Amino acid sequence: MKIGIISDLHIDRDTKRSFEVYIDVLSAEVKSQNIDLLLLAGDISNDYKMSYHFIKTLKDKIGIDVLFVPGNHDYWDNDKKTLEIFEYFKKQPECLIERPYIINEDWAVIGHSGWYDYSYAASEFSREKLESGKFKGSTWQDKFYVDWRLNDQRVSKTFAEAVRKDMEQVGDRHIILMTHIVTHKKFTVPMPHRIFDFYNAYIGTSDFDQLYKQYSIKYSIMGHIHFRKMLVEDGITYICACLGYTRQWRSKNLATEIASALHVIEI
Repeated sequence: MKIGIISDLHIDRDTKRSFEVYIDVLSAEVKSQNIDLLLLAGDISNDYKMSYHFIKTLKDKIGIDVLFVPGNHDYWDNDKKTLEIFEYFKKQPECLIERPYIINEDWAVIGHSGWYDYSYAASEFSREKLESGKFKGSTWQDKFYVDWRLNDQRVSKTFAEAVRKDMEQVGDRHIILMTHIVTHKKFTVPMPHRIFDFYNAYIGTSDFDQLYKQYSIKYSIMGHIHFRKMLVEDGITYICACLGYTRQWRSKNLATEIASALHVIEI
């Protein structure tokens, strides 16, 4: 079975290409590689209805199962309707949150957005400073558009516990874990760094560390960081397959970038 992985499409940040172009190009690449299952690790757009419309349209076009977890951008809303959007996504059959996907007797896919817990920031910053999201005259944008009604650290722990409950449901199957937020420190921006000593706080979480030790996680898929990387450690393959913003692309060609970003595993 061939499983395709991609993240951080940010389709509404591209001023030159339409929704339909992204659908056509990604569909063509998926079909050309004979992929059986497609996983999207979040940040499709800054509008939750657009993000889900993309998932549905893509699924209809390629004719295979498409599964996703929302990223932080998918929760963005000027009125901060975060909890309402969260419940909206959970109701969709393609969303993995609290809905493990059983592939066969040996494999399952488990997913969640995850959230950051500040543990990846440099130790010099106080919790109060990190909670403000403000550093060197700029603000972490989630502070303007997301409100979980809990502090970030509590949200991170709550989401990690939800993932634990999902893992308990799949028995002895090997697990493909998909989060949007990073769950391994080697996927952060290396420190010291004049900006990311601080902003690494919002990249990932340490609340999944124990899950890797307790469950048979064979693949860990992440997004959020807008670079492409694979790491094998302790029998687990960590994969970040971000498309990213157009200004971060190595070329100006969408098809080239999607082909480069799309990662395929076989089980």
